[in-house]
Amino acid sequence: MSTHNEVKRVTTHTLQWMKQHGEKISMLTAYDFSMARIFDDAGIDVLLVGDSASNVMAGHETTLPITLDQMIYHSQSVIRACQRCLVIVDLPFGSYQGNSKEALNSSIRIMKEAGAHGIKLEGGEEVCESIKRIVGAGVPVMGHLGLTPQSIYKFGTYAVRATEEEEAEILLHNARQLQNAGCFSLVLEKIPASLGAAVAAQLKIPVIGIGAGMHVDGQVLVMHDMLGITKNFSPRFLRRYLNLYDEISTATKEYIKDIKDKDFPNESEQY
Repeated sequence: MSTHNEVKRVTTHTLQWMKQHGEKISMLTAYDFSMARIFDDAGIDVLLVGDSASNVMAGHETTLPITLDQMIYHSQSVIRACQRCLVIVDLPFGSYQGNSKEALNSSIRIMKEAGAHGIKLEGGEEVCESIKRIVGAGVPVMGHLGLTPQSIYKFGTYAVRATEEEEAEILLHNARQLQNAGCFSLVLEKIPASLGAAVAAQLKIPVIGIGAGMHVDGQVLVMHDMLGITKNFSPRFLRRYLNLYDEISTATKEYIKDIKDKDFPNESEQY
């Protein structure tokens, strides 16, 4: 049995079933109603309203500037479009690092104001107290380890994480701690494939990778990267399924030309 055509609404329980039965989990980011409707109709399992909206929607260099209010706005748009998939929302930088009460309040705002199905936050053992408090309030939490973009100024680079044995052991420890704190799932970003496989094998919860190899329980990409809307970002883990940048550019140039040549609108396109 595959959940793809059987499940009317994907839940955290569905993802657990998929891991147990070896069915890979499909996940993309989304930030607006129209694209989320297409992804949901196509059968995506999970949509992440990512803080990557700071980059691909607002044009910032990092994910740090986006606010909780802005994340809620994007989340509301995505939620309105979705009938089947699970919708998870990133807690943005500054909305949960202060203390567990702040983290809980931010999570509650996302659940109440956006109607989201759960939240995602970055970090290991240092955020476990917050995770326990959020989960205790009935909010599903997805963890995030490896390359954590909100900590980019700490790392100073977007290079592959945990390539050395010491950092790999710390990541494995943190993964177990996140599971014990109550996370229903975990994202691993830009780590060696062998480490991704080890984490997925050791954890009972689903592990979703972005540059974490083929042996994790699912994959996630940023929609702008997968669709080829971005051009100057080509990490090894990215597979572009379309080249929309060039296609949209070509269509726009044709539209401009038709207007300049007085070809649009023609007789059949006016009242």
